[in-house]
Amino acid sequence: MKAARIVVLTVAIGAGGIAALLAGRTEKPPETPVAAPVKPDTIDILVARSDIAMGQTVSPGEIQWQPWPANAATGNFIRKSDRPAAIENLSGQIARVPFVAGEPIREAKLVNAKGSGFMAAILPQGMRAMSIQISPETGAGGFILPNDRVDVVLSRRGNGDKTAEANASETVLNNIRVLAIDQNIEEKNGQKVVIGKTATLELTPGQVETLSLSQQIGMLSLSLRSITDASQQTESTDDTKRTGVNIVRFGVGTMTTPR
Repeated sequence: MKAARIVVLTVAIGAGGIAALLAGRTEKPPETPVAAPVKPDTIDILVARSDIAMGQTVSPGEIQWQPWPANAATGNFIRKSDRPAAIENLSGQIARVPFVAGEPIREAKLVNAKGSGFMAAILPQGMRAMSIQISPETGAGGFILPNDRVDVVLSRRGNGDKTAEANASETVLNNIRVLAIDQNIEEKNGQKVVIGKTATLELTPGQVETLSLSQQIGMLSLSLRSITDASQQTESTDDTKRTGVNIVRFGVGTMTTPR
């Protein structure tokens, strides 16, 4: 009986060893290959290299070619394959609306600076452009640049009459955007001072009437506002209903209207 047990134990050990050997020889399942990412088709389109403000002249350094997914490139994008010289051709045009860095350039948002309608193209809806004569004395010494904000001051002086009724000064328009100094609509080549003979202002229709009347009454000067102050709205900014110029003489206000 003891010998039988030994035989059974030997057979069991042998069977276990054979099973272990067979298990070790079992082939591992093949690894599933990882699919390589599919690279989308791209094309080069023209985009803004840096932010471009409304009314700014586009220079070659401010636009560049950039790869763009072909299936996302709409028909109004400028493609390098279609227009390889677009950077040179669009240089000098003016932005009708702002561009942010990386935004595709659309030709409908640009206007030819040499054309006759570029000023009308950059005017917001409902606004008007009107020019007034300035000098270094009436234009803040030439330190007023396009896109600055100014107040328009009317100074009236009588012919040799030094009475309070004949001499008066008043701010007739507040927080007005300067569109151009002469024909310069932006700061160019690092120029910090633009001395011109005319300043073109962005006005509402009512402000145009006020400014036109003011030019007939006396001399106009531009008062430059600080950047922080220019962002503040004033009561006189929306002057669409104003029909005259309020002349303040030592605390007493009178309204001068067109005849």
